[in-house]
Amino acid sequence: MTTSEYQVTGMSCGHCEAAVRDEVGKITGVDDIQVSAQTGRLVVTVTEPVDDARVLAAVGEAGYEAVRV
Repeated sequence: MTTSEYQVTGMSCGHCEAAVRDEVGKITGVDDIQVSAQTGRLVVTVTEPVDDARVLAAVGEAGYEAVRV
């Protein structure tokens, strides 16, 4: 398993966290998602290689912007 960390901007509440979690969770190979509106931190654990662009696009679909840290 591999873990990647991202900084998400624009989240402010639990609903924001859920939106990001739902979109990122649609990516095949994602095993675990930890997201915090308070810190803007998104940690994605995958069981198979997942391109960063797919994670960033999923965050975008949720209505937020992210960068890998």
